[in-house]
Amino acid sequence: MAEAIAKHNFGDRFEVASAGTDPQHPDIRAMEAIKRHGLSVEGLRSKSLDEFAGLTMEYAIILCSKAKQECSEGLPAKHIMAWDFPDPKLGASDKAYDTTMHELSERIKMFVLLYDKQRSDKP
Repeated sequence: MAEAIAKHNFGDRFEVASAGTDPQHPDIRAMEAIKRHGLSVEGLRSKSLDEFAGLTMEYAIILCSKAKQECSEGLPAKHIMAWDFPDPKLGASDKAYDTTMHELSERIKMFVLLYDKQRSDKP
């Protein structure tokens, strides 16, 4: 979901990718939430961190405490941030996915605002 949001809003400015510690087929409820928010699911798939071995990233954003424990050490990123989002799979309804989409969108927008501010403040 974060990849779809970031690519839609900022794909012209950032190279965006997502990966997980235990990639599985994308949850259909997540894909439906992405579509409900008017975003494309084309090309979205679960990827392993191994696919990004050898790359260096400017930023890595970890979205859950499990991933933070499993992969924050050794992530090839200059800056690592942890945003601990609850897993929407644990929600009682599809509304949990919509809530997560909204919260991710807001957090990503805030990240970009701060990123831009930091860049503009540098001499």
